[in-house]
Amino acid sequence: MVTGGAGFIGSHVVDRLVKDGYDVRVIDDLSTGKLDNIQGHLGSGKVDFVKGDIRDASLVRKTLDGVDVVVHLAALTSVPFSVENPDLTFDVNLLGTLNLLRSSIEERVDRFVFVSSCAVCGDPESLPVDEEARVNPISPYAESKLVAERYCLGFNERQLLGSVVLRFFNVYGPRQGMNDYSGVITRFIEFSKQGLPLVIYGDGSQTRDFVNVHDIVEAVLVSMKHNGAEGEVFNIGSGKPTSINELAKTVLELAGLDLEIRYEKSRLGDIKDSYADISKAKKFLGYAPKVSLRDGLRALLEEKTVPPNYGFQRC
Repeated sequence: MVTGGAGFIGSHVVDRLVKDGYDVRVIDDLSTGKLDNIQGHLGSGKVDFVKGDIRDASLVRKTLDGVDVVVHLAALTSVPFSVENPDLTFDVNLLGTLNLLRSSIEERVDRFVFVSSCAVCGDPESLPVDEEARVNPISPYAESKLVAERYCLGFNERQLLGSVVLRFFNVYGPRQGMNDYSGVITRFIEFSKQGLPLVIYGDGSQTRDFVNVHDIVEAVLVSMKHNGAEGEVFNIGSGKPTSINELAKTVLELAGLDLEIRYEKSRLGDIKDSYADISKAKKFLGYAPKVSLRDGLRALLEEKTVPPNYGFQRC
């Protein structure tokens, strides 16, 4: 089962699972996801869609009937939104996760893959960030993800449910929605297509680790079945830092545009610098990101999709 499977990342996971021959059940309340993202699979007999909220214990229990693996992507993911709506963020991200964990035990699910975030580390003390780095969440979103991580690992430690935690860094790619809280790449791409100034919050020197959604999907697929993954936390990123200034200039270069870059004040809850040490995921999962940032940006600008057949060694 894929929670949030009609969303940006979830729908790509669904695509790959279907391609690999899995039967998939999706639960999504469509608050941010779009049914169009998985419409092509509906009616195929391979994807069963359930519209619902992960906080609905009765519905979740029924939806998990016969499920072997849960990939949990459903969440409120915006840092600015979480600052404005901390109670709702905790309700969905933490209590919703706990409900899924309990129901997974009751329905004898074999493995639970929890998608967390690099945001749990806050402003890191050293770079790159590895899985042993001190956690210091600085937003309600990050705090909710960290506590949910601990629930997953605790259930695994007590041998109640085999759980894996994947800390995603800054994921981008096709189907990423555009709204007030969109990721910086989505905003830059859309603004450039409309000939609008690219807006940077802060001075643009802050760095992020941008990873293409197709590389993310590969990590999810391996974590579903790797025997040594249970009870572990893995950073999933590109392993390379990119400043927001550099990102803006690259988008404009690839688009062949000379647009204004406008600077506004930093947003509350945003971290300064972050990029992943992915050596653990490489060693244990055989993870090796294949889509370069330039290729991924070029594909988005050309409204093309990077072929989702990038693979790495199976363990």
